[in-house]
Amino acid sequence: MEDFIEGFGITQNKLATSIGVPARRINEIVHGKRAITADTALRLGRYFGIEPQFWLNLQTRYDLELAEDRVAEQIAAIAPLKTA
Repeated sequence: MEDFIEGFGITQNKLATSIGVPARRINEIVHGKRAITADTALRLGRYFGIEPQFWLNLQTRYDLELAEDRVAEQIAAIAPLKTA
């Protein structure tokens, strides 16, 4: 998300002010310490002119990557269901 924000030539502070959230929220999202919620997705969507679902999908993708790293061995040990 940091690259995305910088690509528009705005700061985290400017973004936060523009969408009506605390600057800390944007900073925590950028650094992976906070998730993009539906509320934030709606605000980002309106501001950037991008569907809110894009932001939620971005968060989901990030969450899946973290989970995959964390439980990769356990997932690999699961035998897939075999159907006839």
